[in-house]
Amino acid sequence: MSTDTLNRLRSESLMLSEVERAELAHALINSLDAPTDPNAVDDWHAEVVRRLANIESGTAILIDRNEFRRRVQARIGSR
Repeated sequence: MSTDTLNRLRSESLMLSEVERAELAHALINSLDAPTDPNAVDDWHAEVVRRLANIESGTAILIDRNEFRRRVQARIGSR
């Protein structure tokens, strides 16, 4: 798709009503979603159970919110 076409679509889309823009945005976002992994729910459940067990047994290394924020900001800044 050319830049001109994209700019035209963007401009025309912004002239839609709020409801129409929301519907369009929803459709576009849904089109970006990867296919659903049928095992994802079970895998996430197993991961949560594993992490909770590590916390309860004392083998998990926990950090506070400020340290978490510092690490995230460091990662974002390094990109």
